[in-house]
Amino acid sequence: MEIIGWLSFGIIVIFMLFLDLYVFHKKAHEVKRKEAILWSIFWIIVSLLFCVGICIFEGRDKALMFLTGYIIEKSLSMDNLFVIYLIFLYFSIESKYQHRVLFWGIIGAILTRAIFIFAGLALIKYLNWIIYVFGIFLIFTGIKMLIKKEEKVEPEKNLIFKFAKKLFPFVSEVRDQKFINKRAVSGRKVLYATPLLLSLIAIESTDIVFAVDSIPAILAISQDPFIVYTSNIFAILGLRALYFLLASLIQHLRFLKQGLAIILFFLGVKMTFHFDFITPALSLTFVLGVLILTTIFSIIFRVKK
Repeated sequence: MEIIGWLSFGIIVIFMLFLDLYVFHKKAHEVKRKEAILWSIFWIIVSLLFCVGICIFEGRDKALMFLTGYIIEKSLSMDNLFVIYLIFLYFSIESKYQHRVLFWGIIGAILTRAIFIFAGLALIKYLNWIIYVFGIFLIFTGIKMLIKKEEKVEPEKNLIFKFAKKLFPFVSEVRDQKFINKRAVSGRKVLYATPLLLSLIAIESTDIVFAVDSIPAILAISQDPFIVYTSNIFAILGLRALYFLLASLIQHLRFLKQGLAIILFFLGVKMTFHFDFITPALSLTFVLGVLILTTIFSIIFRVKK
């Protein structure tokens, strides 16, 4: 049955990514709020239907684990949205080109998350004590997130970004949604990197940093490869639509970071001490409760500019 699950997951992801790039967004255009809302709803429905399928074929507990992992990854990605927003501002990427950058960013994330997740699961399988390291890491990350100040986004200090700028000459113009352009210089064709490529590299490298936090968090919920990977990827697939919907609003969620810190601390404690009373249903209830309270407090105690 698990093979059927993997095949279904692969077909859904490949088919939807194909439609997204070659049908709905074949031509560059600015994603308006209405379109972003519809796409966000669509990806949530697809994810919930997949969760229902897990419930039918794998049982209620695994479905709850999928849903909890999905919500945790979605919540942690909120912090990433604002970083992406600042990266696009830094490189002056027009709204109509942002979807293409995010699309290929998602492809990269699908591959890198697979490496992180299966490497983490292999470590847990062969080095049982590593689970305690992951738990302590989550506790430390939660405390760090709670007390640290906001950091500036400075792509020029990123090592991968520096390497890319040395590999290709940089040109400031964007033509036809291309990441690399050719120019004739002294009778020969020279490759130039556009701001789209540099912004993609910056987004991919920051996503790796975020994955270091989010993967242990989901492993605290389940060590089932199918549950961990599918919940993670479905959350990421809906991230683009969520970005266009929330990028300008995310900064108003004043207590989001504190809420995420509490969730990471909770998952770290759960992973380290193996409390039997923390069931999948209780984990889901706790995560949802923290996020709802975070949103309510952010609305009540809004920052006035």
